[in-house]
Amino acid sequence: MIGFFENQYLSYKKDHIKNLLALAKADGHVHEKEEAVIYKIGKRYGLKDRQVKTILDSDEKFTVNVPNNHIDKMNVLYDLMLIVFADGIVEKKEVAFCEDVAKQFSLKKEVVKWLLTEVFDKGKAPATDEWEELREFAKEKFAVKK
Repeated sequence: MIGFFENQYLSYKKDHIKNLLALAKADGHVHEKEEAVIYKIGKRYGLKDRQVKTILDSDEKFTVNVPNNHIDKMNVLYDLMLIVFADGIVEKKEVAFCEDVAKQFSLKKEVVKWLLTEVFDKGKAPATDEWEELREFAKEKFAVKK
């Protein structure tokens, strides 16, 4: 039996995959390399392939789920960058989608250009320890002051 908090966390993980799928569908189709990255990220989050497949096969129109803290917001953007670079083509629709996500996350849209051109060197993701520092830098430089 799944407890309340376990169910909440499972829902969070599925929402994360839905955010990635929304980006993958931004150009009208999900490329097989994008799908492979989504499965890989699902595994990292402890989801079974069948759970990811259910999300991928869904006809549901996904809306972006906004995490409630900066670390989770930046981790979503990190994984979105993996999807953007997955098929080797950075499309305008994908960039626009990520900029919209950044705005919804109360970040300046310039964070996307920074991630695309400086952080993810030709699609290569930064190391984990480097990412922790970059998240903090992004908070200082790109967070929208309220």
